[in-house]
Amino acid sequence: MSIESKTLRRRPVPARNTVWARRFTQLLVKQGIKPNLISMIGMLSAIIAGVLLSATSSGFATRPMWLIAALLIFIRLLANMFDGMVALESGSSSRVGEVFNEVPCRISDIAVMVGAGFALGGNAFLGMTAACIAVLTAYIRAALVVAGAPSDYSGIMAKPQRMWVVIACALYMGFASGSWTFRWGQGGSLGLFAVGLIIIIAGGILTVISRLITGIRLLDSGDQKS
Repeated sequence: MSIESKTLRRRPVPARNTVWARRFTQLLVKQGIKPNLISMIGMLSAIIAGVLLSATSSGFATRPMWLIAALLIFIRLLANMFDGMVALESGSSSRVGEVFNEVPCRISDIAVMVGAGFALGGNAFLGMTAACIAVLTAYIRAALVVAGAPSDYSGIMAKPQRMWVVIACALYMGFASGSWTFRWGQGGSLGLFAVGLIIIIAGGILTVISRLITGIRLLDSGDQKS
């Protein structure tokens, strides 16, 4: 597969076209940093973030855990951007790299969503449901590509949006005073993270439906033309 086609298959991220991103990519290439290593760093960051999120339910030192988790999730997003940029810049794109791009991403999604579910103010069922929806959105995209449709990263709750919802919730919990947090649900067991997960689930369902409709229409129009 050519570099051009690989570029078209990657998620459109506006930051890729910025000067700082291109220069940092060149620096990584000069230092001999491999794209697969960047992918693994992103996955490790997400796993640690998920552990920290779930640890907030203990009520001990929650403020630094919220903030560190938010930073690690942001690092995960950066890693997901730079692994592809480094692969293209260094000319090291490969089919194995595609696996390293996708599998760590799914593990990262699961780690963050489940961690958010077990976080203070979250809900385990909502977290696991959000994880399933996250994996399903990626599966739908992959299934449509196999069928012949172009990669579709659209939707109101694709991966970046999911991560930013969790980051926003974590930052709020990290900076807000106790009087600015709220509890709801039976016995006040739910909080901001439960709301965030509900938003992710609802948006994820709409994203799945949107991708299915768009992909099926494209495949159907292609069949009719042939």
